[in-house]
Amino acid sequence: MFTEPVQSRAERRQLSRGKVLAAAERLFRERGFDATTVRQIAAEAGLSAGSVMAVGDKHGLLVAIFDGWIDAMHRERDRARSEQPLADAVDDVIALAEPFFDYFVLDRELSREYAATIVRGRHDSAIFQNLRLTLIGEIQQVLSRAGHDEDRAGRAARSIYFAYLGILMTMSNGTLPDDVGREQFRDVVSLIVNRPEE
Repeated sequence: MFTEPVQSRAERRQLSRGKVLAAAERLFRERGFDATTVRQIAAEAGLSAGSVMAVGDKHGLLVAIFDGWIDAMHRERDRARSEQPLADAVDDVIALAEPFFDYFVLDRELSREYAATIVRGRHDSAIFQNLRLTLIGEIQQVLSRAGHDEDRAGRAARSIYFAYLGILMTMSNGTLPDDVGREQFRDVVSLIVNRPEE
């Protein structure tokens, strides 16, 4: 008896959240992050400013947009993952990170703002939580299938992840050109993956 209205409210809340995030992303990309206001996002979404703030402030919305895209990418890859043996572990690890590098260079201003927001630590980001574990797991799986023992694959995957995150954030900041960052990431992956067993 009481579950139907609760579900309906939850569904409306989720629909409003989707509208807010879609409107915020459109405006951030068209007008820029700094030039976009919560009122403009509300008008674009057809909701009140209070409804927008229930989802998050501007920085919280930006984190949710990036984290949502990253999560969707992982889910899509999880569905398409193959258990076939790998031809080259370095190339396969690079391929895991490539879409994220592409997304972050798509709009440098937004990427820079996202990086600054998560570094400030005022907004939780899934990139440091469950999405971190997902990417580390994907890298570890590639390395295990390439013949690395479980312990080494786990340590190597964590090392590669932290190198990836550092390079991604530095590229977002604009201090490392895209091509140089990608080449440095390839160097790191190659050094870690091809390092002799200890």
